Amino acid sequence: MSQPALQPPRGTRDFYPEDLRLRDWLFGHFREVARRFGFEEVDAPILEHAELFTRKAGEEIVEQLYHFELHDRHLALRPEMTPSIARMVMARAGSLRLPLRWSCIPQCWRYERTTRGRRREHYQWNLDIWGEPEVGAEAELIAAIFALLERLGVGPSEVRLRLSSRALLEESLSRGVLRDRPGVFPALCVAIDKLDKIGADAVIGLLTEPAGGVGLPLPDARSVVAWLGLRDFESAAAELPRDSRAASDLRRLFELLAVYGVADRVVFDASVVRGLAYYTGVVFEASDARGALRAICGGGRYDRLVEALGGPPLPAVGFGFGDAVICELLAELGKLPALPRALDAVVCPIGEACRAAAIRLAQVLRASGSSVELVLHDTRLKRVLGDAAKVGAAQVYLLGPEELAAGCVQRRDLATGEQQRVPLPAGVS
Repeated sequence: MSQPALQPPRGTRDFYPEDLRLRDWLFGHFREVARRFGFEEVDAPILEHAELFTRKAGEEIVEQLYHFELHDRHLALRPEMTPSIARMVMARAGSLRLPLRWSCIPQCWRYERTTRGRRREHYQWNLDIWGEPEVGAEAELIAAIFALLERLGVGPSEVRLRLSSRALLEESLSRGVLRDRPGVFPALCVAIDKLDKIGADAVIGLLTEPAGGVGLPLPDARSVVAWLGLRDFESAAAELPRDSRAASDLRRLFELLAVYGVADRVVFDASVVRGLAYYTGVVFEASDARGALRAICGGGRYDRLVEALGGPPLPAVGFGFGDAVICELLAELGKLPALPRALDAVVCPIGEACRAAAIRLAQVLRASGSSVELVLHDTRLKRVLGDAAKVGAAQVYLLGPEELAAGCVQRRDLATGEQQRVPLPAGVS
């Protein structure tokens, strides 16, 4: 009989106590920022109908689905949370107070190549605003991202946020290279989203390939890639009319970001398009300033997602902030916190005759709110004290026959080494 595998499946993680302390610390910051910005937390099943993710997601994410058929049902582990939230919104359409401000920390699954900061299962912090058509919602979300980074000790020089607009790109191209073929815009976005991964020449190859779904002439493909290289918003909008909605939305967004005090941390980057097909307007990504890691977070506006899933028109915007990359960045910056185990007390009976009283003492201390570890078997006092120090206990209670007869217990403070007899609580004997 073969030995069981001792490592988890590739791209997944075990969470030992020290790992879970770090995860809880990070999630606590997620939740506190969401609370301060007025968001309510929701959750959904990790298992969904596969169609929820294949109808309007995009080529790459569909290829990365963990999916299977069971009892004539095609099911999938969620690769992201937004379609599940859209489903929940649709299920209560008409009875929800808009705009919705929802937060969640889902576990997500994608069968993709594992690299530094990229895993096949990960958690991400999602903030979504539903029912608000104006870019004030984008500004609020971007401000929340920077509020979180500040809580984590990540400064303005260590992370940059790049933003652009799918609507700006579509409006610009529809007046030029896509004038006669507007229907290929979604396929074009899938191709140009690979720019950072495969380079300009390879993207031009995808855009010109006859079977690739776009089929641009070579000069047009080159002009698209050249437009993606723009880093000045006014240059990107130069060919658009002054009343362009996409251009005016971006101008207004930068004005609002200045009011929040974060505009100097945000740059326009025409190459940001995001890989999911449902984005319709402003899109953004935050990355470490050196560009050594994959994106820390990303999001944007998806005004037609609910409609694509069969619901009524409903504007929406949101982002996902992954747990893996931010921990890589914090480690690189030397800003991961030391999170030792926190234990208030260890209670140790000296001999089995004192065990019942020790149990009662531990229960009294626990009822008062203390975290208490009870020594479960006879052991040497030196080891008890050493183990208590290793697990971070603040105090050790030593209860022997002499103390029990006197109605007291020896209490040792491990920080100072001071030890004194204190009375046993009422009912402990």
